Amino acid sequence: MARRNVPIGILFSATGSYGTVGRTMLNGALLACREIAADEEAGIVPDPFVIDPESRLSGYGPAVDAMLGRGIRHVVGCYTSSSRKEVIPIFEKRDSLLWYPAHYEGFESSENVVYTGAAPNHHILPLVDFLVARHGRRAFCIGSNYIWAWESNRILRDELGQRGGAVLAERYLPVGETDMARIVDAIIEAAPDFVFNSLIGESAYAFFRAFRAECRARGIDQVRRFPVASCNLSEPELIEIGPEAIDGHLSSSVYFAAIDSDANRRFVAAYDRAFPQGPVASAEAEAAFIAVKLLAQTLTDAGTDAVAAVRARVGGQKLDAPQGRVSIDPQTLHAYLTPRIGRSRADGQFDILMEAQDPVRPDPYLVRSSATFEQPVFRPSLRIVS
Repeated sequence: MARRNVPIGILFSATGSYGTVGRTMLNGALLACREIAADEEAGIVPDPFVIDPESRLSGYGPAVDAMLGRGIRHVVGCYTSSSRKEVIPIFEKRDSLLWYPAHYEGFESSENVVYTGAAPNHHILPLVDFLVARHGRRAFCIGSNYIWAWESNRILRDELGQRGGAVLAERYLPVGETDMARIVDAIIEAAPDFVFNSLIGESAYAFFRAFRAECRARGIDQVRRFPVASCNLSEPELIEIGPEAIDGHLSSSVYFAAIDSDANRRFVAAYDRAFPQGPVASAEAEAAFIAVKLLAQTLTDAGTDAVAAVRARVGGQKLDAPQGRVSIDPQTLHAYLTPRIGRSRADGQFDILMEAQDPVRPDPYLVRSSATFEQPVFRPSLRIVS
């Protein structure tokens, strides 16, 4: 079979305030490109073209224009929802496809985006169930001041309200802000049952350090009294937090590097060999890896990189991924994924506490996942792992 070289855009911020996460995503995408290129059975050879917007929102639009101007029709990229929102109009205008490999807040659909990261029924809803059962119904929400945090906190507030709970306060900080003194004092004064964190990058790392240090200074066991739960905390970020505050944090995700399966062990080993300088494997790296693999499969099936043909073939694509079976829902162009909840350890990994028994159908608009349904269709049945 003759193999075709296909140019693919790779768009991640490997530098700047959330560069640690961006580098893991870049690594995951490049690892998939290398594996596909080495596979003689693959129908294409990816030709990656990489641009780093440096965590600047203003850098994404010009980067996409540059890629599409080179004849590239498929771009794997973006981490923040603000960057995704910034570039979607360009993809729609130019009728190209963005393959978006990040967990996000949902409430969006576009014929020009394939979403391989987690939807809100994969991460926020399982986390709410877990927190209410284990810790209580009173939350203090903190987040970076953009749509990811706004919408995540809105969903959390609605879900807690349906369970008789409440959000005591919400605080938002600019992306990259690291002065956490006032927000830490406010949390301790409010005395919530848990803190819901949607800060990103350097802001999140500074918060974890400052909160642990202030609790320790006041004789408070932060992990027990004020557990911090996130839907965007992964292994490389634990290392950035540092040893003094690395352990005991809850994370709701579809992937942890500690997943005990042959497929995941192969992925982590290949990732570590390819990128010995790190950052270590993460949910974001795996989502980018999946995005490139699914793109290559779809390009092979379509026999062309023409967007209409690829879009017609992407629905129903399946992949045995490091996290387990992943497939694309034809109705939403979002992925079926397996929700999990983990707790961070001092060695920079997570103990997996609970996981869904099967991949869960995406429900980006939470149409059928609300707690008001007696038998919700898309809500995962979590089983205790440890």
